[in-house]
Amino acid sequence: MAINSREDLINYCLRSLGEPFLQINVAPEQLEDKVDDALQLYQEFHDDATRRNYYEYQIVDSDVSNGYITIPPSILYVVKMFPTGNSLIYSKNMFSFQYQYAMSDYNSLAWGTSGGGGGTGALSEYYQVKQYMDLLDMTLNGTPQITFSRKMNRVYLWGDFVDQDVQSGDYICLEVYETIDPEAYTKIYSDMFMKDYTTALIKRQWGQNMSKYEGVQLPGGVTVNGQQMKEEGMAEMSEARERLRSEQEKPIDFFIG
Repeated sequence: MAINSREDLINYCLRSLGEPFLQINVAPEQLEDKVDDALQLYQEFHDDATRRNYYEYQIVDSDVSNGYITIPPSILYVVKMFPTGNSLIYSKNMFSFQYQYAMSDYNSLAWGTSGGGGGTGALSEYYQVKQYMDLLDMTLNGTPQITFSRKMNRVYLWGDFVDQDVQSGDYICLEVYETIDPEAYTKIYSDMFMKDYTTALIKRQWGQNMSKYEGVQLPGGVTVNGQQMKEEGMAEMSEARERLRSEQEKPIDFFIG
């Protein structure tokens, strides 16, 4: 049976635990909580849970006053901010020193840096000059320095607001990794980790709920061992987490810019 929603996932897990032949003593609210817990771990570590993207944002007056911008909670990591327009190579003002300096470089390229003329500049010369310009830009201007606070959904731009490199009305671009919305891409609910881990979470909750009947003999001579069920669920959770971290997680330095 296809799993395309939270409800499908919950029903699959309950069937895996024995329903409808057994009554799974877990409240609907607890079932929803277990799916949320599984999704949180999945989005934190699974390779398929995030995607690389570029976040464009226009600065407003309050951002300049605060010294930071607020970003959507779906963004998990901010790798870097791309250089703004005020650099040796890029400029918004064609009469600025940066723009004129860069144009003189391209003019030399067009006529050849080896002293020739008539457009004798080679691609290798362009590449060397471009590398040199990038080195100058990095040495004199550096790269934008940012700090990302994930729990606050804020990106602090150090120096750019103070130096007026970024002003109200300007656009900035961040390289980010954001979570994939499971409601939009429902194949997440059918992921093997999601099925195994959610089942283990529900099993642990079931055992915890039934532990109050520990040692009580039910009609028919059946004795419930809720503690054992809880321990089995915890062991299955640990096994699923181990597989996630060892087989399905990105390398630990993947998000370092």
